[in-house]
Amino acid sequence: MSRPGDVLTLICGLGLALVLTGCADSPVETEVATEVADLVWPPAPAPARLRYRGAFTRGADLGVEPGLLARIADVLFGDGEPALIRPMAVVADGDVVHVADPGSRGVHRFDRTRGRHDLLRLEDGRPLPSPVGLASAPDGAVMVTDSVLRALLRIAPGAQAAVRVPVSVELGQPTGVAVDPRTGNVLVADTAAHAVLVLAPDGRLIRVIGHRGEAPGNFNFPTYLWIDSAGHLYVTDSLNFRVQVLDLDGRPLAWFGRAGDASGDIGRHKGVAVDRQGHVYLADGLFQALQVFDRQGRFLLSVGQLGDGAGEFWLPTGVFVDGDDRVYVADSYNRRVQVFEYVGGAR
Repeated sequence: MSRPGDVLTLICGLGLALVLTGCADSPVETEVATEVADLVWPPAPAPARLRYRGAFTRGADLGVEPGLLARIADVLFGDGEPALIRPMAVVADGDVVHVADPGSRGVHRFDRTRGRHDLLRLEDGRPLPSPVGLASAPDGAVMVTDSVLRALLRIAPGAQAAVRVPVSVELGQPTGVAVDPRTGNVLVADTAAHAVLVLAPDGRLIRVIGHRGEAPGNFNFPTYLWIDSAGHLYVTDSLNFRVQVLDLDGRPLAWFGRAGDASGDIGRHKGVAVDRQGHVYLADGLFQALQVFDRQGRFLLSVGQLGDGAGEFWLPTGVFVDGDDRVYVADSYNRRVQVFEYVGGAR
């Protein structure tokens, strides 16, 4: 590679290091920096199913300018226009994109409506040492997990800081987070506890899903989460090398995946997301790829390989699918977010 690798110094605990790092009205169209006119998968003559939309590293790539806090942070930590350093998770809501970035010690907000790029930290200005999970709430807020602070935080729409949510249970290593759009309950993957915690919007513990084990409904270092439109919870059960599907009461419904190096196998899977058609997108940091499965867990397509070109990855982590089936991938060591689009075709 042309750039030296970053060392993940802010992720605490051996288990978390193993599972979060790898080996080595309709919204306005997303405008991102693009260097490839029409890159699709699979390649012709097969029908195109995913199309590359571009990538962004800094506000200029999205046509926005850095705000005051982002400029200050760049003076302290950067060497140019504020930019992504080690993006781990991403959420997009219309013209607003948030990116959790432990390298920048905060959460980037790219707001194309206001034309601003802000770096959000705590209310007192202290940095977020390890923001690794993001989720959109029904009221437009963004929930954040920080694995070093062992905290759940909330960024209100337009706010300039992340505010701690008072949680009624001690968090070990919070990583993935998802919000039930029907109830507003927040689900947090506690990697150290090998469980998923279900919290009321005020932080009160409602239930604990799972404990350490291999049986369906139990976990071995769970990380990222996703709730689909049918109310199914997807959990990357990292060291069981599978994705589990449960209902929101914690009852196991299905699972797929196995350790291996063949097509559709799992190496170091991380972010998971599901589009409106039920396609499951899984980032794998060992294979440096975005893998696609159907709702039954059958392997359909793989996008990417190790590299820094369009559609290539260097430790992909978080995945997010917006309401228009645009797929955002936090390409962490390439210091960017890549954007793809589902364009149809039988899979």
